[in-house]
Amino acid sequence: MEIKRERYTPNDVGPSPTEWYAPRLSEVSTLISNGFVGTATPFYTDDSGVPYLYGMNVRANKLDPKGIRYITQEFHDAQAKTALKDGDLLTVQSGHIGTTAVVPPEFEGANCHALIVTRLKKDKANPNFLSYYINSEIGQARLRGLEVGSTIVHINTKDLKKFRVLLPPLPEQKKIAQILSTWDQVITATERLLENSQQRKKGLMQQLLTGKKRLPGFEGAFNSQALSEAAIITMGTSPKSSAYNSKGDGLPLLQGNADIEGRRSRPRVFTSEVTKVCQPGNILLSVRAPVGSVAISDHEACIGRGICAIEAKHGTDQEFLYQWMLWYEPRWANLSQGSTFESVNSSDIKNLLIKLPDISEQKAISKILAVSDRESELLRIRLNRLKQEKKALMQQLLTGKRLVQVDTEAA
Repeated sequence: MEIKRERYTPNDVGPSPTEWYAPRLSEVSTLISNGFVGTATPFYTDDSGVPYLYGMNVRANKLDPKGIRYITQEFHDAQAKTALKDGDLLTVQSGHIGTTAVVPPEFEGANCHALIVTRLKKDKANPNFLSYYINSEIGQARLRGLEVGSTIVHINTKDLKKFRVLLPPLPEQKKIAQILSTWDQVITATERLLENSQQRKKGLMQQLLTGKKRLPGFEGAFNSQALSEAAIITMGTSPKSSAYNSKGDGLPLLQGNADIEGRRSRPRVFTSEVTKVCQPGNILLSVRAPVGSVAISDHEACIGRGICAIEAKHGTDQEFLYQWMLWYEPRWANLSQGSTFESVNSSDIKNLLIKLPDISEQKAISKILAVSDRESELLRIRLNRLKQEKKALMQQLLTGKRLVQVDTEAA
């Protein structure tokens, strides 16, 4: 039997195997308490103090030490109730509500700010299993039933204590947590590979597109010229809003950053009134806040005021120009103007100086950078696939639709 996720309530754990049970969280824990709520800044100190965790340090199933604060020993002692222990659960109370992580050994003795601390009975519940369950699609959907408040939405400890959790026998909890942890390790390793690939690409761009490093067999100075000399630049003009529709009738309409997400054109609406048009393969530049996003057009489209289309002229390689635009992307913000709607003026775009080697070197450089892009894209595809497969596996393991075999001796 399938239950729609949005219909889950704090007391409705859904169908499960008969040997699983659904106790209230308070029944499998010895402590459910709030970290300090108030102004802690007077008690900050240097890294010789006690680590002090905020919601920003809590990610799904892991703690992120980036930007960690430290507090005095005296303030920590005054908050002794929430002095953290290895295996405690930390749950975000407001903001990214419900996001939960397990306290690792290196943070034993730390403290926390406005987080819910849950200390489990070790003979009843495995913290890693419960962290995976709470962060799962089902757990998060059910936690939304605990949200209170209008100005600042949050969850209360008294409600979390009543929250039912779905638990298999303890050996199965540990086995499921181990399986999902292995998936997380593979995902983390792939994320690092992707990050390293992207950093290598940035290094190559900085060297090759500026002439700091030359490819074998090429020499001679890079020539500076205005972007308008190297390319045809078409500034978008928005059609009448009455011509918009989302049914796919007319020409795709690109209006800004949101329509060129992920380096490709992603139109959200269509228009029956054609103004300025881009062609497949044109470089698209977002000229309104947030400015600077760059993409390639997948199809003929109408471009609104938030977009300009760029097509290389004879003597300029389109792929080289695209790579140069990607390299320049973070710098567009320096050219943006306006207080209400930040944008880049057409004159600034057209007069922007670009340095170009001869066409043969442009093509050689763009080929190398395209290979690097392909490497990153393959890693990105692999990462997305791993995340989707893990998500599907979680749905099965955490509800008992797929049971695990437990080694009797290990259990």
